[in-house]
Amino acid sequence: MRAFRRATGLFFLSVSLTGAGLIPVAHAVSPAPLDQPLFPARIDLDGIDKAVSPGDNFFKYANGTWLAKTAVPADRSSYGIWEMLEDLGDRRLADIIQHPPQPAAGDANVRKLSDYYSSFMDEGRIEQLGLQPLQAILKEIAAISDRHALAKFLGGTLRADVDVLNSTKLHTDNLFGLWIAQDLEHPQRYVPFLLQGGLGMPDRSYYLDQSPRMAEIRAKYATHVASMLTLLGVPDAAAKAARIVDLEHRIATVHASLQESEDVLKGNNRWPRREFNTRAPGLDWNVFFAAAQMPASQSDFIVWQPGAIAGTAALVGNQPLETWKDYLALHAIERRAAFLTKAVVAEHFAFHGTVVNGTPELRPRWKRAVSVTDAALGDAVGKIYVERYFPPAAQARVTQIVERLRVALRERIDHLDWMTPETKANAKAKLATFIVGVGYPERWRDYGTLRVVPGDAFGNAERAELAEYHYQLAKLGRLVDRTEWVMTPQTINAVNLPAMNGINLPAAILQPPFFSLESDAALNYGAIGSVIGHEMSHSFDDEGSTFDATGHLRNWWTADDLAHFKAAGVRLVQEFNAYHPFPDLAVNGKQTVNENIADVAGLAAAYDAYRSEVGAQTSKVSQGFTGTQRFFLAFAQSWRQKFREPALRTLILTDEHAPAEYRANTVRNVDAWYQAFGIHPGQALYLTPEARAQVW
Repeated sequence: MRAFRRATGLFFLSVSLTGAGLIPVAHAVSPAPLDQPLFPARIDLDGIDKAVSPGDNFFKYANGTWLAKTAVPADRSSYGIWEMLEDLGDRRLADIIQHPPQPAAGDANVRKLSDYYSSFMDEGRIEQLGLQPLQAILKEIAAISDRHALAKFLGGTLRADVDVLNSTKLHTDNLFGLWIAQDLEHPQRYVPFLLQGGLGMPDRSYYLDQSPRMAEIRAKYATHVASMLTLLGVPDAAAKAARIVDLEHRIATVHASLQESEDVLKGNNRWPRREFNTRAPGLDWNVFFAAAQMPASQSDFIVWQPGAIAGTAALVGNQPLETWKDYLALHAIERRAAFLTKAVVAEHFAFHGTVVNGTPELRPRWKRAVSVTDAALGDAVGKIYVERYFPPAAQARVTQIVERLRVALRERIDHLDWMTPETKANAKAKLATFIVGVGYPERWRDYGTLRVVPGDAFGNAERAELAEYHYQLAKLGRLVDRTEWVMTPQTINAVNLPAMNGINLPAAILQPPFFSLESDAALNYGAIGSVIGHEMSHSFDDEGSTFDATGHLRNWWTADDLAHFKAAGVRLVQEFNAYHPFPDLAVNGKQTVNENIADVAGLAAAYDAYRSEVGAQTSKVSQGFTGTQRFFLAFAQSWRQKFREPALRTLILTDEHAPAEYRANTVRNVDAWYQAFGIHPGQALYLTPEARAQVW
């Protein structure tokens, strides 16, 4: 699964486009009425910096004045179009939760929304309880007396909280993560995927990178761990913190890198259940799976990072039991920090929010309440969101755009002079069966099994997480539902589902500046058209090209065709490797290549679809720009974003998406951009025609 942009977490990780310091001038956007769009249905002329040549930096040309006038808010680590829409979304969701419609007979979801939100907002009750809600878990950890009991506890922590095809969900702070999805070789059935986990910091590089900056973060992490243990009342906290950090360092050492984890062919490792104890000794896997409530009938698993699973299991067997118990106590409070006292929340945020991402201030509690309620009852919120904010006419218009893009991609495939007829036929078969969900799912999820208790924020969160786990486990043994959504309608994002051969386009991204019924074709195709094209083209990138029209993992390319495709990818790797947001840190072209291919392909297909709709009107002038110019400006302005330095560094190290500035500047690979803005040799973004990466 490939999301269009990095997902955000409870404290909303957000990040900047340039390494430059922020100009502390507030950019005031008056709160829009909830039923009105936040942005006008036109190009933002005031945000353009005409002192910058489009051919030197198109992102800064399109957004430079906005960048100069805008400061990142204190509770954000990045700020831009996405975060502004998230702020509007927060207000809309809060209104839905606080002022829901009258529930239909037998509909308990509305009450659950209110009780979940109100329980989190009741800080007085949470302070009164202190760490009491955590005591049962801590007592269970303290009672671990041998490796058998350790395996049992670890199995009980397994949750459905990772995703092998989405870099934003490759990490869990539980020792292992579970993802239940289509079997890559038998896409009609579900199978459990087991993934690496167990780290308190974002990625293995935070433990293994020897740079001074990472050494400083590690020192601060050790202090943070000691502080959390102190809050738990653990004696000798500093010494125990050192042992915990050392254990996590050992776990990081056996972890696969992000680049390795993104390789589907390396990840598709089928392990029979009966062989886990011999393939990954050290952990009693029979006890682990029983405690995880894994059905006895489930005989096989996909182990995505086999070296990490085996290496971590060995650590379970050879590291001191007391160190493991201290480690588990730490992760028990870290994982549940948001639902505990102010002191715990503050210490957790001081490291994960400020040190790691550079965010000065914690988000207001009501926004955090919206986030956790939405995470627990997403479809209940989404159903109301769609009724209020996504009219049928919008769904119909976006569907028209989707179909024009489908035609544009098919025609681009037909015109490829390097692709053989055999591969073209396979590609077009895949495109023909491609499923596009626009706005919202066909069926809404039922939360009947989730018990929400007023005044029990901690317990509600535990039950919600467990309900999600059981919901996922229940898929095992069933036929795959290809209409199921993986994002809620209120999510501002889009996603490709390789094994499903489809995409989700949530309602919340189908609003200005990405899409509007009032916008002309240039804006709609330049913004949302490029997003849709991006997601559709993922079905033909390094990862998507390994799945056929049925979602089966198989190579449907000829050897020569695949070699040409990969050569085009190499050009993009080199192009993005040359971007240096900081003197000591460059964008990783190989890590981001699939997203970069999708950006180029999606933009090119969107432009073709735009031309097919308007014909000669691409030269029609509006707002002082031709239609083609406004198409590319809409694309670049949709990437408007600023980052704090720590968050930008985290993004570069841990995400498959390049920073937004460089994604916007990928216009340099599209011929029409050169003609529209008169780009010529000698300008910074200029590429010779043969150097432009034109895959599709």
